[in-house]
Amino acid sequence: MNKKIKIFLNFITYDIWRVSEAEVTHAKFSFYNIIKTIILAVRRFTTDRITDKASALTYSTLLSIVPLLAILFAIARGFGFDHMMEEQVRSGLGSQEVATETILNFVESYLKQTKSGIFVGVGLVLLLWTVVNLTANIELTFNNIWQVKKQRTLYRKITDYFSMFLLLPILIVVSGGLTIFMSTMIKSMEGFVVLAPVMKVLVRMIPFILTWFMFTALYIFMPNTKVKFKHAFISGIIVGTTYQAFQFLYINGQISVTKYNAIYGSFAAIPLFLLWLQISWTICLFGAELTYAGQNIRNFNFEKDAKNISRRYRDFLSILIMSIICKRFEKGEMPYSAEEISLEYRIPIRLTNRILGLLQEINLVHETIADTKSENIMYLPSIDINKINVALLLERIDTNGSEDFKIDKEEEFRNHWHTLLESRDLYQKRNSEILLKDL
Repeated sequence: MNKKIKIFLNFITYDIWRVSEAEVTHAKFSFYNIIKTIILAVRRFTTDRITDKASALTYSTLLSIVPLLAILFAIARGFGFDHMMEEQVRSGLGSQEVATETILNFVESYLKQTKSGIFVGVGLVLLLWTVVNLTANIELTFNNIWQVKKQRTLYRKITDYFSMFLLLPILIVVSGGLTIFMSTMIKSMEGFVVLAPVMKVLVRMIPFILTWFMFTALYIFMPNTKVKFKHAFISGIIVGTTYQAFQFLYINGQISVTKYNAIYGSFAAIPLFLLWLQISWTICLFGAELTYAGQNIRNFNFEKDAKNISRRYRDFLSILIMSIICKRFEKGEMPYSAEEISLEYRIPIRLTNRILGLLQEINLVHETIADTKSENIMYLPSIDINKINVALLLERIDTNGSEDFKIDKEEEFRNHWHTLLESRDLYQKRNSEILLKDL
């Protein structure tokens, strides 16, 4: 039994990451990918300390929720559907009746102050900054999950965020109108034996469907990178269903906290609201991890081996990749992308990207884009391919990085240093005539 457990653990931690699509059937490979996606999402959920990030977003949300709703209600009031907006907010925060009432009172006070002319100038700037700061914190958290280092520019933040704030109240009201429309349809179809039950199921599914698309849109829009709809939608369905189940359990669970309310009175709404926010953000961020894992699962194949790759094998892959880039350039064909190199030569994509990054650092290749629509990054030689030989490549790899240390290589360790240089010179002279395009 222990042996079987060890074999199973070794399989899911090591062997499963080494299985290629050519070795198994398509169905089995797809099943393995699902397992790997779940394992990777759970592992990164722990290593990325998602609960800590959820706590930070809970704090930011608590500070920004009143200004955010004030802006949304102001936009809704401009279109004349602020009452519908209020109904939808109450419905969305149905598990937080006391907190919802308090927040809406604060929002009303905000809007009254704005009307009276007191809340202008610096106050308005602070209001907008608070809301933008919350959105920027959400984007930063999503970018960290996606390992994106570059955030949106200030111009894109202003245009993207305020476009979202303008559309959000409209979408909320449209979703509410859809629910009312479907409910009306049910009443008019009560005489239809077949259609009435189907319509009832559809009405009950509306909150789930809206939640699915809300999370899907969030996973596509927030990271400053291209997210595929398929992976975002699958995560949106899983997370949206989990979120609705949590709402149901939370509402029913509050029946058991009557003693808690008896002790803290009206203050009980505060910790309960914080708990609701914390769990909601945790569920949401897990979905972001799941989306990332689903879209980038190939990057983690051969992960352990890639981390422990030998110097010799790294040099071999550098020679191989540089050689095929030069060959394709010589033939005048379309340059290779990292994905094409990985698939055609069965090199793990993680290693392919690492080697291409190294070749860029030593100025032997550079990135190019085939066309602005696809934004597919390809790689071209940076110098004349008739000058790129094995010796040049290895010499640049050897000297890449800093050598500015205080070890005395001129006197005390002169022999060590010169022995190394002589052995490298001898090796490179043997390969100085071998052009990479001719291999």
